[in-house]
Amino acid sequence: MRKVLFIAAVVLSVALLAACAAPTPQVIEKTVVVQQTVAVPVQQTVVVQQTVVSQQTVAVPQTVVVPATAAPTAVPPAGPVEIAVIVKTGNSSFWQNVQTGAFDAQKALKAQTPKLSVTFLGAQSESNINEEINIVQSAIDRGVKAIVLAPSDVTALVPAVKAAKDAGIPVVIIDSLLSGDKSNYVSFLATDNKTAGEACAKTMIDLLTKAGKTEGKIQVMSYVAGVGSEIGRVGGFNDYIKAHSKFTLLPTQYSNADMPTALNQTTNVLAANPDLIGIFGANEPTAIGMGRAIAQAKLGGKIVAIGFDGAAQLQAFIKDGTLQAIAVQSSYQMGYKGVMTAYDVAIAKKTVPATVDTGFIMVTKDNIDSQDAKNVLY
Repeated sequence: MRKVLFIAAVVLSVALLAACAAPTPQVIEKTVVVQQTVAVPVQQTVVVQQTVVSQQTVAVPQTVVVPATAAPTAVPPAGPVEIAVIVKTGNSSFWQNVQTGAFDAQKALKAQTPKLSVTFLGAQSESNINEEINIVQSAIDRGVKAIVLAPSDVTALVPAVKAAKDAGIPVVIIDSLLSGDKSNYVSFLATDNKTAGEACAKTMIDLLTKAGKTEGKIQVMSYVAGVGSEIGRVGGFNDYIKAHSKFTLLPTQYSNADMPTALNQTTNVLAANPDLIGIFGANEPTAIGMGRAIAQAKLGGKIVAIGFDGAAQLQAFIKDGTLQAIAVQSSYQMGYKGVMTAYDVAIAKKTVPATVDTGFIMVTKDNIDSQDAKNVLY
């Protein structure tokens, strides 16, 4: 028995000496506490007949400290950033001025987002609603970051706008209000068309009254029936005339925003109503066609004629007396602020106002050369 205990003691001593000879582990600013409990039964004979070599590697976790930084409010996207501006048509100077504003906004934002691209598309004509719907769908399919839209119809564009929202693409509406759920778009930027229409009617009444006329026929030359801007603008004009005068409104004519059509329609109206005393052209191509018909009939200054928008041809009609006044919207601001608003929502992740009135000014021969007028004429 003593011999067995002696052998066990020798083996144990050898094991302890081997453990002491092991290299001292590196301490990496850590204190590792190992707690091991060994249960040894009492009155048990242990015979050690093998040598156990431990080659266990213990990995000591390290703590890495990363300096805290403030979270940025917005991180510029790494890939291409497209904001699609989609308007009723590109074939008028009004919408081309919207384009100028949109592209100027792109220039202003390039320093913040170098990969920003503002695209500008419109249908061949304002009455080609299906073409505009297809343009919107194409923008959704290619994954644009935001859409700035001037809808050519108050209801027909609603499904396309909702589809954009469902795809996570914010939509900013400009110029013409869209019907339905207002949560489908993030902001609406436009002239207060009802107020602008009322201002045109008030100017008409004032000029006719000044000429000594309190009764007679007035013709409204409109553009596309059912468009949000037309509903407010022409509705405001008609309601004001009815409420504040005894003038008679003839049935509204619709040119589909086509200048030659407006020219022919106005020519026919003038021929059929030689006693006409006032006429209102409710958008740019319609007012230009109306003005040309008045000039061809040599009726400039003989009837009160009021137009809408600020194209060069309409400015010329004001100066030569064919038209007495034009209500001019800031189409440039619609494009500029439209893109800025879309950027704020989609890229900068800011909260934007639900509505923005881009304003208008009544331009006559008396103020056409003023700085206020020059700021909106194009």
